[in-house]
Amino acid sequence: MGNNFEMLARWTVWANGLTYDACARLSSDDYFIERACAFGSIHNTLNHLLATDRIWLGRLSGEGHDIPSLDHIVCRDFESLRAERLAEDERLVRIVSTAVHSDPDKDIDYISMDGKPQRKPRQLILAHIFIHHAHHRGQVHALLSQTPVVPPALDITYFPLG
Repeated sequence: MGNNFEMLARWTVWANGLTYDACARLSSDDYFIERACAFGSIHNTLNHLLATDRIWLGRLSGEGHDIPSLDHIVCRDFESLRAERLAEDERLVRIVSTAVHSDPDKDIDYISMDGKPQRKPRQLILAHIFIHHAHHRGQVHALLSQTPVVPPALDITYFPLG
């Protein structure tokens, strides 16, 4: 099965694919409508996940990022967001693989979104990425349940390991 973080990266890509497939079946109104949730809509929640991946993967890789805030809208429409998500998922798998095969105990220095210097263990950052994804995909799942589209089963126990 390989490293658990690499498996979590593949699961994240799989779960993102199922989530976006479900969202593609929504009407524009259901997809963009303001809802009682942290980021205000399904679209904005998916944007948040893309933005935060760019932040954290930029920190892990040393490439940096250009995301100004956690609620930054990377893409204004679904199709662009889906295309950017696919590219970011490829980047996620690549950077996670590189990170787990280099010094796993290395600390990562970065500047937080509020401008403060931070230092965190690489393994903590990796764990955060996947917990954060599961958390916000869970929110999208709950929001989908308020629409005519049945949310997909995203539990890791359904993920094909082969």
